[in-house]
Amino acid sequence: QVQLVESGGGLVQAGGSLRLSCAASGSSFSIDVVAWYRQAAGKQRESVARISRGGSINYADSVRGRFTISRDNAKNTHYLEMSGLKPEDTAVYYCYTIVAIGGRKYQYWGQGTQVTVSS
Repeated sequence: QVQLVESGGGLVQAGGSLRLSCAASGSSFSIDVVAWYRQAAGKQRESVARISRGGSINYADSVRGRFTISRDNAKNTHYLEMSGLKPEDTAVYYCYTIVAIGGRKYQYWGQGTQVTVSS
């Protein structure tokens, strides 16, 4: 079993910055994929950024150039640096990971953290 704990959300003015963190804990696992999703009120959850097992990084068009995803393998933690925030970035942000345990793959979600951008 793996637990993901998110931190770093909050209220920020347009143009500001925030950094989200997602720490994974558990035993005998290795992390393959790390990602961030978000869900705005009344909308479907959407992918924001992703790092594949091979290290390739993908961003949603709406955040490319403003957001940066990264991971610290030693800490089993991944991050989302958000700058140039816009009111339309307001959403609950969820971290996501795929881990390998005993030769099998499992996916986990964080609890979500609210990001609110005021105009």
